[in-house]
Amino acid sequence: MQEPRRKSFETPVEMQTIARLAREASIELNVQDLNDLEASRKLLPPGKRVYISHLPKQRWEDTWLACRRVCAAGFDPIPHVPVRLIESETMLDRTLEAAASARVKEVLLVSGDYPHPAGPYAAVADVMRTGKLARHGFARVSLAGHPEGHPTVALEEIRRAELEKASVAQRLGLETTFVTQFFFEAAPFLQWAADCRAQGMRDARLTAGLSGPAGIATLLKFARRCGVGRSVRALLAQPSVVTRLLGRYEPGDLVRDLAAAYELTTPAFNGLHFFCFGGYLQTCEWLNDLAAG
Repeated sequence: MQEPRRKSFETPVEMQTIARLAREASIELNVQDLNDLEASRKLLPPGKRVYISHLPKQRWEDTWLACRRVCAAGFDPIPHVPVRLIESETMLDRTLEAAASARVKEVLLVSGDYPHPAGPYAAVADVMRTGKLARHGFARVSLAGHPEGHPTVALEEIRRAELEKASVAQRLGLETTFVTQFFFEAAPFLQWAADCRAQGMRDARLTAGLSGPAGIATLLKFARRCGVGRSVRALLAQPSVVTRLLGRYEPGDLVRDLAAAYELTTPAFNGLHFFCFGGYLQTCEWLNDLAAG
């Protein structure tokens, strides 16, 4: 496998920071990746935070099965829970009970890209305010962050919702992690993180969402769907990328830029998260190489 690209001017301290960020990064898989779990045990450290996506038309039973298998592999499963799919308070209780039974200690609450809620929960904060996370034994929660906005929601509403979620989580005493949408340029994320801290979001972990190695054409498809903005334009502005749209993207340079910001005395963010658009196992291999220093 091709080694993660490194710049010759990286200092030993920078390389140590990059390796640490890679070792501590979380990663995401979907239910179609479960056959690669056993192989990934040789590449990821025990206890790795593994997020489990909720694909369109995915059954909840498939999510809980994936959580059990991730846990059995020695990792920490964190399933996506799209709150707009939850039809009632009873279903919310059953969903959280099923998660706890699948040995889940943390969930990622998202609204879900559905035009109308199936029940009483149109927004993540609606679920959080019920207090049911704690009642079902959850002391930790992950939430979505959108440094570059959302394709169908006004930026002002996105920012209001992020602060509301953080405020509710703090009031409830929940250990909170924001995992952002993926991006290709450090500046928009670092500005978002700094703004979050300035507006009082001091206790939440802010985690930068990145794409692992993947085909550039694949990334452009997901970027359009997910509303990735200015950083995609920055990616396409590089002639070497434009001339090989069918080529392969690796996030090594972006990780290096984020590592430089992480080395500050008081970094604005807390770690990295990797989406596996090019394949779960391929991203595990890349992370393992990067963590080796």
